[in-house]
Amino acid sequence: MSYLTHFQLRLEPFSNAPDMRFFWPGAPYERGLARLRFAIEARRGLAVCTGPVGHGKTTLARRMYDELSSDEFVKGLLVVIHSDVTADWLLHKIAGLLGVAEPAGDKLGLLGQIYGRLRQIDDAGKTAVILVDEVQMLASRELMEEFRGLLNIEIQGRKLINFVFFGLPETERALSLDLPLKNRVAVRVNLEPFDGEMTRRYVFHRCRIAGGAQNLFPPDVIERIHARSKGTPRLINTLCDNMLLEGFLSNSRVLTPEMVDKIAQELGLVEAPRPQMSIVDRILDEPAPEHTHGKIDTDWDVLTTASIDDILGFLSK
Repeated sequence: MSYLTHFQLRLEPFSNAPDMRFFWPGAPYERGLARLRFAIEARRGLAVCTGPVGHGKTTLARRMYDELSSDEFVKGLLVVIHSDVTADWLLHKIAGLLGVAEPAGDKLGLLGQIYGRLRQIDDAGKTAVILVDEVQMLASRELMEEFRGLLNIEIQGRKLINFVFFGLPETERALSLDLPLKNRVAVRVNLEPFDGEMTRRYVFHRCRIAGGAQNLFPPDVIERIHARSKGTPRLINTLCDNMLLEGFLSNSRVLTPEMVDKIAQELGLVEAPRPQMSIVDRILDEPAPEHTHGKIDTDWDVLTTASIDDILGFLSK
């Protein structure tokens, strides 16, 4: 038995693995998608989507990729998984995504093949677009210059290739390595944290898709989840997933704000409260005053120099 059975769910609603079945068409994402799509449909060349860790950039990139019809676009999704990327590797990867069958070994020949392929795509009435995820890892002037060079490929005033960059805020630093490229950014989208209402709709949407009850997470619990996650979608998922597991392990279908706090502490999202100090610990924690030699005349003196009988007598007062 798992928490799926316990809460009568068909699917895991809060896994952080990208799953387009759970895509929430909330205002931030729909507005962002509309602006990015405008950039490529109008062949503006370069659009950029940034946001902090866990704010849904990869999900948005995959959603956009899925929505681009093969009848209108020749598309590619490039996910950067490490920073040791060379210009040669980048150009070969882009050529492959565009459908160049046998990329040339030399740069000049490769660029000629890319140009020829882009002309074929344009002649077929389609638009070439490459989505690049985790672009902040391409923080190299040489790589940024390669993107700028490809964006220079135009015909009759329209771009033959379009790029959409998805990345952390550090993406701006990478773009700044080539200011002419940065100045060509036609559309920018910045993903912000959810507010309380967005968090409520997001949690409800994922529960509904998974087959869960509408009131699985009560309003006061969602309010606490929003506070502890600060509106970050990935942290919302992590808290909710752990809440369901906690309910299953404790054999309870009732989720409470106290459970949110407990899990948030375990995950390191909030500091655990300091244990209350006893009167002896509080006194011992204070700096010792200078002693008056030959007698005991302060609380500190009693606790540090007196006999055990004196200390017990002092504490019983």
